[in-house]
Amino acid sequence: TADTVEVLCDVSFSLDKMKNIVEKTGGCFVWGGAVNLAPADDKIIKVEHPMSLDPVGGLIASILAKKKSVSATHILIDIPLGRGSKTESKKRAEMLKKKFEIISKKLEMNAVVVITDGSQPIGNGIGPALEARDVLWTLMGSDKGANDLKEKSIELAGLLFDLSGKTKKGNGKILARKLLENGLAYEKFIEIIQAQKAKVIFPEQIEVGSYTSIIKATKNGVINHVSNKKVNKIAKLAGAPHDLKSGLYLYVHNKDKIKKGQTLIKIYSSNKDRLKFARQFANQFSPFEISTK
Repeated sequence: TADTVEVLCDVSFSLDKMKNIVEKTGGCFVWGGAVNLAPADDKIIKVEHPMSLDPVGGLIASILAKKKSVSATHILIDIPLGRGSKTESKKRAEMLKKKFEIISKKLEMNAVVVITDGSQPIGNGIGPALEARDVLWTLMGSDKGANDLKEKSIELAGLLFDLSGKTKKGNGKILARKLLENGLAYEKFIEIIQAQKAKVIFPEQIEVGSYTSIIKATKNGVINHVSNKKVNKIAKLAGAPHDLKSGLYLYVHNKDKIKKGQTLIKIYSSNKDRLKFARQFANQFSPFEISTK
């Protein structure tokens, strides 16, 4: 999302500047609001978010309007499905998939809609700065990178390659993995953010909240579930996403074996009081369901 990329470079540009970046590098990361892509949608979102409204019609219109406004011809839509995600039932996911496909066709856009596993957070970092570190580590092929983020990115990029005709159907994933693992994806990413006035290009340069707290396991067991909602709540209490440096880092994921005293998460905040509230919530409402059998 734009707030994660904002840690690394500027994301607000005029339409002309955005076109220049695309012509120079082949791509760009830009906040849609800066170029007024869907002004009506921006106003609707300001009303919906405070009241936690997310009507199906508004959701579909919001996503497709932005794509059509930039004359997109090929689009990939990812619908995360699972407990604690925005779409918790398979029936709703299939309904959304069908509606996206029908309306995309009417708008003369070639769309591929995929339903993916959204039962737990993807990656280790939650919060703009921590997510940005994940991105760079993963692109660089570092041991600190997030393997689930890597594999999902390869899957989605592969579908885009197939969709656009860059590869024969089914071969896109092979090309995506090659480009990631040989470093070319990282080189292209750096080229784009440098064209967007890069602030940092190495993960070690990214500043995170100076106040931290570690939550450890109180028993041995196996992680049965990681709650998206609770993880996001902890990150928000810490100050994310408005404070780019705040959030949390996940050391364990679903199906991982853990031992008593093992670090589960580390919370980061730029504010001492916010850290206290986040830590209290994490201790009282753990985002992990642990089986001891």
